[in-house]
Amino acid sequence: MKFSFAQKLEMSQVFSDEGRVVPVTKIKLFDDVRVTALFSDKDPQKYTAVQLGAQFTKKINDTERPRIIREFRVSKLPELTVGDSLTIEQFNVGDKIVIQGEAKGKGFAGVVKRHGFHGADATHGTKHVERAGGSIGSGFPQHVLKGRKMPGRDGNATLTLKNIEVVEIDPDNNVLMVKGPMPGARGTFLKIVG
Repeated sequence: MKFSFAQKLEMSQVFSDEGRVVPVTKIKLFDDVRVTALFSDKDPQKYTAVQLGAQFTKKINDTERPRIIREFRVSKLPELTVGDSLTIEQFNVGDKIVIQGEAKGKGFAGVVKRHGFHGADATHGTKHVERAGGSIGSGFPQHVLKGRKMPGRDGNATLTLKNIEVVEIDPDNNVLMVKGPMPGARGTFLKIVG
């Protein structure tokens, strides 16, 4: 299995062998990703996971500690030991990976922007309700049912994208180019599993 942390840089494009334009997102992998712990279901945690740390700049009792720590749940422990460094060499062009990140926050949004509602016609006596959500309940059971699509805070959620293809690798700059857009703005923290 392949694990890493990255930072979203920007979107760009590359040309495939057939001459087609492929939209890509450049993501920069962290330089110092290391395995900090391995958990098995025999441990008190009762689950199997790989714990990674990055940005070892924290000093506690003269030892370096990571500023970023994340766990990756796995069904079976990979052949890793505590202290192993995970570099860009673990990835190959054509690999399918899973990327997780935080989407951009869009603030409080109505149903047209948040859920893609059509809205009412702006004719024939429609007044001030072109972007309203419409009826939200019924005569019975006299309350709004759970899960109703309504206005509210949009974005700022964790998104997981699966089967993302690695298009190009730049080992000198520690940059992966992956197909398509990734969640978040520039500089967003991303978790990668392969």
